[in-house]
Parts: sequence; C-alpha cells; structure tokens
Amino acid sequence: MYSCAVVRILFLSPGYPPEMQQFARGLAEVGATVFGVGDTPLGALPAGLRSALSDYLQVPSALDEPEVTRRLEAWLRGRPVDRIETNWEPLMLLAADLRERWGLPGMRRDAVMGFRDKVTMRERVATAGVRVPKSERVQTRDEAWAAAERVGYPLIFKPIAGAGSADTWRASSREEFEAVLARTRHVEEASVEELIEGDEYTYETICVNGVPVYESCSRYYPNVLEARKKEWISPIIMTLRDRESPELAAAVAMGRKAITALGMTTGFTHMEWFRTQDGEPIFGEIACRAPGASMVDLMNYAGDIDLFVDWARAVVTGEVAAPPEQKYHAAIIFKRAKGKGRIAGSQGVDAFLAKYRAYVARLDILPLGAPRRDWTKTFLSDGNIVVRHPDHDATLAMAEEAAGTIHVHARM
Repeated sequence: MYSCAVVRILFLSPGYPPEMQQFARGLAEVGATVFGVGDTPLGALPAGLRSALSDYLQVPSALDEPEVTRRLEAWLRGRPVDRIETNWEPLMLLAADLRERWGLPGMRRDAVMGFRDKVTMRERVATAGVRVPKSERVQTRDEAWAAAERVGYPLIFKPIAGAGSADTWRASSREEFEAVLARTRHVEEASVEELIEGDEYTYETICVNGVPVYESCSRYYPNVLEARKKEWISPIIMTLRDRESPELAAAVAMGRKAITALGMTTGFTHMEWFRTQDGEPIFGEIACRAPGASMVDLMNYAGDIDLFVDWARAVVTGEVAAPPEQKYHAAIIFKRAKGKGRIAGSQGVDAFLAKYRAYVARLDILPLGAPRRDWTKTFLSDGNIVVRHPDHDATLAMAEEAAGTIHVHARM
C-alpha cells in the first residue's frame, strides 16, 4: 500500500449516488489527495464534498467511457494518480479499464465482469464448491423460453449486469413468464435462474488484497423481491451481531470462498444469499462494491464505527480500525408514504419515540412539502428509522413495531 502523504486517488462519481460523498470524505480524512470526475456540476456538489476533493472534472456523461477517458487524460496530464476507485456499480468497468490503460493496481475488466455478469459469476463461484442456483444466459425470447423449460418453475428473470432488483421478476408459470417477457423487452441480456425458496441474507466485507479484514451479515424482512413488488410493505434490513452463530457461520465461509474464486482485490463486497428451511446456505450473487439502501450507515450504527473511513483506510494503508465485533443488532425500517404527491405528515412517530427513544439511532423522514419518491425506483422510499439493541429479539420487535405503527402520508 501507499503512504497517506503521497497517495493520489481518482474517485469516479463522487457526488452521485449521494452515499458516494461519504466515501470521498473518507479518502480525504485518511490523508489521500482526491481527484473527482462526474457529471454533476461543480456548483451542485455539497460544500463538504467540495472540501474533500483536491480537484474536480465535470463531464457530459459519466457513463460515456471513451469521452470520460479522453477528457481525463487531457485534464490529468502531468498529474499522476496511484489508484482509481468507485463504489457505484455502473462505473466499475470504467474503473477497471482505466487501471489497465494506465498500469495502475486493482481489478481488471475480466475480474470485474465476474462480479457483474451473473452467469459468469456463478460459474466461477461454483468451481470453489459453492452451491449456486441453476441459471442460463438468454438474449432472445426463444432462448428465454428454452431456458425456462430447462430451469423449471418457479424461476427468476433478471438482467445479466443489473444492480439491485431492477427489472427482476418471479414467474411461477408459463403465463406469468409471458408477462415478464412482455415487460422486459428493453433488457438486452438476462439470466433465467432457479428460484431458491428461503430467507434472504447478506454478507458484506472490506477486503485487502482479497482477504476480508471486516465482515458483517444482515437479513432482509421480507425478501427483496417481495419488498420491491408490494407498495404497502415497510421493508426492514437488520444487521446481525454474531457472525459465528450456526445461522451465519457456514454462509460466511461460503462468502470467503466466493471472494477468492472471483479474484477480489481491495475494497467493499456485498453478497446476497439464501438460507433454506433445512439451514443450507445458497449463494445468490455478489458485487465488488459497497451495499446501497443505507446499509453502510446501518453497519456503522451497529458498531459505532465509520466504515466510509475504514474503506478508505483499507484502500490507502491496507488496514481497518473497526473492531471485528459489533456492539448491537441494528435495523433500518423504510417507510413508503400513503397517497400521491407531496409529503403531508406522519403518524405514530411520537408514540414510538416515547417508548423507544433510547434505542433509536436515526429518524429521517422527508420534510413536509417534499415530493414523494418513486418507491419502485429506490429502496430508500420516503423516510427511514434505525433502531439498535444488544439483543436480537428486542431489535427485531422494535423494527416490526415501527413498520406497523409509523405511517407517512402524501397528497396532491
């Protein structure tokens, strides 16, 4: 690794999505010189982010790889950089290509594709002896129908290089699959895969040279696909303290195998997996980036730590300061407003705080008059509450009570 006094990092898209601002802050706090490039105008960047950046290049589109590369090489001429980093999924391949073009350390395109291309990912992970769902790559309707016959129902349809659960659908019959294909005509390449019945969890790491130096596990309530398709649900994500418990230990071992098989180097990883009724952990997918949906914040609340800084510390020095043990179980509850238009008020917040104020780590609900967010496009929805407690059952009970008794209202 590098001395903090000399490391120069090019950080792709430091302003968007909003949590990228915290990673840029982390890099500055550990002493790195941070050059930013993105399509957000400089004047629109928050003051705190601007202070973290040594310089910033605005480009017309951060997703236009040839144009971004051309402009960067002109802008950086005479100013070498030591590393290229991003935690935004759409820019992972650009970062890999720039590293290779400029001879810098970090993952190359082939390794990143193992984390981006879900069929390739599972093929590589399976070589490590990890149980993965059956899946097939498809590009046409005929290929999709043939894959569905081989995989069987129920099945999942998802984009090969998708992030989150966008354009991801379950089909339990030929009729449902026909409807899925009709609504996903714009998807150029997809995976048709076996549906795993079980509870859905995550496994996060910060790695240094492919070795996890920080690990965390969380559980979704309910599974993500269900939460994404039913507006009335208040989704819960709960970070769990004991990674060595029988519930989690085998999945942690599975995650470490997956990381090795895919050639991870240094940075965050975010894996989703399933636990079947008989306790078997089954791999879902993994990304070489930090999780979204405020999960880094959630892990920070669980440990009274700052993983934005620890990620930066791992990148720059190869170490983290966060202890391996978490102090709390922590849960985030996402609230979707009832009605359309603008936020008009909330119900149940005062009563909830009267009972549990000591255990509420964050309360963040959109202000009155703010436009309601499109719940189909963001897990963050119209507000969230974070609760934490050393006891698992107490944390989950508070989270479920918040999900059922706190309401946000909108009107035109």
